[in-house]
Amino acid sequence: MPATDSRTIRVLLVDDHEVVRVGLRTVLNQEHNLIVAGEAVTAAEAIRQAQKLKPDVILMDIRLPDGSGIDACREILAARPDTRVIFLTSYSDDDSVLAAVLAGAHGYLLKEIDSAAMIQALDTVGAGRSILDPAVTARALRWVRSLREGDQIPRTDQLSTQEGRVLALVAEGKTNKEIGAALELSDKTVKNYLANVFQKLRITRRAQAAAFFLKRRQ
Repeated sequence: MPATDSRTIRVLLVDDHEVVRVGLRTVLNQEHNLIVAGEAVTAAEAIRQAQKLKPDVILMDIRLPDGSGIDACREILAARPDTRVIFLTSYSDDDSVLAAVLAGAHGYLLKEIDSAAMIQALDTVGAGRSILDPAVTARALRWVRSLREGDQIPRTDQLSTQEGRVLALVAEGKTNKEIGAALELSDKTVKNYLANVFQKLRITRRAQAAAFFLKRRQ
């Protein structure tokens, strides 16, 4: 399918699977206005390449060998706010999508997407628009707005030091296994800490915890 935007869009591919990168590169190289500016395998490499190559759009997986694409997205956009980020992933759960919204992503695609739809998404985001589901975006914004109700915001000093560390890692989009590895805790212990955090903050989902943490840092 021909690309619809005459503007050249430079794309950085971030995925730890070579077959995925090769497939993406093959598809994108067939489009006259899409250029693969570079590739990265890890979150750290994605951050470095974003600074070095200055791509227009980054097409990135959520799970990377050294951490979370969510965390990389947040760091990249903090340094280069004009960069556009689309997540291309196998994870379709609400928490992952909402974490992407809160990190500032401009799109969220599942890997079973066909090539024509992916090209259209790159054109749309490259032109400065978003392809995030409005309903998902609205839910994320409602959660953030709800945290502005001063009297209703639970105090962070209700959390223990370790619970605070767990909350910070949840906000980075890390899984229980990744949190356990970072803090040298068992999966069961991480689940217990999360249960305590959720109870103290009066929330029920990881994305709400991420929204709470990010709002507190503003």
